[in-house]
This record gives sequence, structure tokens and C-alpha cells, in this order.
Amino acid sequence: MDFKHPFISNSRLALYYILAWLAILLGSVLLKWLAYGFDPGMAVAEAFALPFTFAIIGASIWYVIKYSTLENYSPGRIILSHLIAATIIVFIWLYLGVVIIKLLHPYSEQWIDNNLAANIFGGYMLYLTYVIFFYAVNYYQGFKEKLRNEGKLKSLVKEAELHALKSQINPHFLFNSLNSISSLTMTDPAKAQEMVINLSSLMRYSLKHDQIDKVPFSEELNNNKLYLQIEKVRFGKKLNPVFEIDENCLDALIPNMILQPLYENAIKYGVYEATEPVEIATRTSCQNDVLEITITNNYDPNSISKKGEGIGLRNIRDRLQIIYNNPLLMKVEDNKKEFKVTLAIPQK
Repeated sequence: MDFKHPFISNSRLALYYILAWLAILLGSVLLKWLAYGFDPGMAVAEAFALPFTFAIIGASIWYVIKYSTLENYSPGRIILSHLIAATIIVFIWLYLGVVIIKLLHPYSEQWIDNNLAANIFGGYMLYLTYVIFFYAVNYYQGFKEKLRNEGKLKSLVKEAELHALKSQINPHFLFNSLNSISSLTMTDPAKAQEMVINLSSLMRYSLKHDQIDKVPFSEELNNNKLYLQIEKVRFGKKLNPVFEIDENCLDALIPNMILQPLYENAIKYGVYEATEPVEIATRTSCQNDVLEITITNNYDPNSISKKGEGIGLRNIRDRLQIIYNNPLLMKVEDNKKEFKVTLAIPQK
């Protein structure tokens, strides 16, 4: 539990408190002087002795509120603690008030005797007003703390979900690459060695950005070009990567490793079973604070039978939902000869 006084932690609230009491002091002096015919000196003395003194003492009621909560005490004990605290505060307030009035105004004895009962009642009413005010402040601070904690919890859940999705990408990609290397170790050891070197660079990139949601598009593009180079070693002329990149889009931010499953799908469903060269085309444009990326590949419809979205596409859709709260940022088109995926990545 935080016992820091709200007037210390919230300077704006403290300023409003001071301004409110200054208005009360001024209004009290003018009312008693002009409306009730008090001696001006007596009106000023009473304002400093009573309202001003309670403005200082009353701030301590906050700690009575914080130490007397329903979480720690029963309602009856809370009421009793407030009655005791109110009696002590009202006694101290009236004692200091009498002392100050006597110091500031020499003819105050009669006023003190005539107004004692009214001031005692007023003191308890002021205490009750402070209790209501500080309970409201306490509730508001607790509500804000709850919102902050919920925000932190949502952030942690979001981070955990993203890490879970990324953990699906890295092993999937690694297994595919190792299978490619394995197929070349006997037939072409030199190419297998080249793939191992490229794979190590690719995995360093993956580990380097594992904790980062977004990276510049230029970095993500270079990483995927490296991946296509690895697969180019395996498939040779069957794989034909094409890039039509708007240079104005290179600095745009994009979730890291989000394009990887698209290229893997294009190779798995387009290149792997193909007998003719397959073009994997990447095109980009930047319009209205949106980075649009389109990846297209042709394929032989007789060689495979696709059934809905695979793990890779679902993974991308889920990540877009988590990061941008919009799963519709990915559009998939399939005309039975060409497969096209378009990502619309917001930049704001």
C-alpha cells in the first residue's frame, strides 16, 4: 500500500487545494465583515485562526483514511477510528484557533465563548468533508493503479503471445533449411557449405531481433534475400526471386520475421514440386502511412492441393492481430495458377 500523500505526489491537486482554501478565507472575511458587521480585524483573525488552521491540520486526515480501510478493519472499527481522530483534530484545531485569535485580536474572549459550540460542530463537519474528499482521492488513485496494472498485464500477455508465435517460426525455418543442406551434403558439398554459412547469418539475425517487435523494412528485406539465396543454392534455376522495391519504403517499420513464412510457403507450394521455373515476386508501395507488401508466386495447380491457410499464414494473421489489433491487414488471393499475399503494415 502506498501511503504517499496525494498533495506530494500530485502537485496539481495541491495547487487546487491551496486555491480553494484561499477562496474560502477571502470569502469568510468578506462575509463576516460586510454581511454580519464583524470588526475587520476580528474577521481576519478568525479566518486565520479557524479556516487557515484547519486547512493545514485537515491534510493529515489522509493518513487516517489510508490506515483505516475495509481491507484491514471492520466498518464499526473504521467509524470508531474516525470518531477518535475527529475529536483529537477538532480539539487541536480549536485550541490553536483560540491561541491565534487571542494573539491577533485583544477583544476576542466574548467571541470565543459565544461561538464555541458552533465551532465544535463545524469542526466535525469539516472533518466529514475531508473524509469524503480523501476517500474519493483514494478511490481514484486505486482506480488509476488498477488501470496501470491491467495495462502492464496486457503488455506481458501480448509479449508472451508474440514470443510463442516467433518460437513457431524459427524451428520451422531451421528444419526446412537443414533439410535443404542435408540434400546437398552428398551431391554438392561446396553448395552445402555455402548454405551453412548463409544459415548462420540468418539465425544470428533471428536471435538479434528476437526481443524487438519491429525493424526497418530494409533489414527484414535483406534477411529474406539471404534466405532466398540459401534456397537458390538448392533449387537453382527453378527458383527465380524478383524484387520491385520502392526505395521510399525502406525505412518503414515492419514486424520482424513476418515475411519469412510467406517465402517458405511460396517455395513449399510453388517451387518444390515445379518442373518449370517459378517466379517469387516481391513488390512494395508506401501510401497514406501504410507500407504495402505483395508477394506473388506461380504454381502448378495439379501438383498440390491446398486446404485453407497453413500454420505460416495463420501465424502472420495472429501477429498482425496482436501488434495492430487488426487481423484484416493480410489479404490472400489464389486464382489456381498464382498465389498472392498482400500485407498492409500501418506506420502510425
